Amino acid sequence: MNKICTEFEGLYILETNNFHDERGSFQKLFNKSAFIDLGLDCDFCEFYYSVNNKNVVRGMHFQAPPYEHSKVVYVSKGKIIDVVVDIRKNSKTYGKCFSVELDDISGRYIYMPKGFAHGFKSLENNSIVNYAQTSCYNRECDCGIDSMKIGYDWKIENPIRSVRDQSFVSLEEFRSPF
Repeated sequence: MNKICTEFEGLYILETNNFHDERGSFQKLFNKSAFIDLGLDCDFCEFYYSVNNKNVVRGMHFQAPPYEHSKVVYVSKGKIIDVVVDIRKNSKTYGKCFSVELDDISGRYIYMPKGFAHGFKSLENNSIVNYAQTSCYNRECDCGIDSMKIGYDWKIENPIRSVRDQSFVSLEEFRSPF
């Protein structure tokens, strides 16, 4: 497993080997010892996945303290543009966005520490996005920022979004608990 640094403190692109042969493919996405060696929080408590149609935009989601979490996101089928925004008030990258294309072929996925809001755009029908989080879901701490109001160009005119995601405040109006 390789850890690729970004300009955002604690935010990494992880790469694993993706083995292909006549049977299909195989990837090892998680190894606790490797995560510990790389200095990554890996006490995962919940795992989720979503199935997404092309042009779906989800996010920007996070959990506020004391239920904040580090998160790993990978794609087991399809392709997405994964987007995070730094919401740590004292960070030199506060309010800035980072994006990366993730798919089921490359063996790349993203690790984000506490204090990032997360979202993505599905580039293909039936894209399956998987999440591992280091805290359990808490309704009172479940928060978000409007993905269309974070200063990121999603390169889409009519995204498919939930009513809930559309109800979130803009990054400009947002008051960070981090």
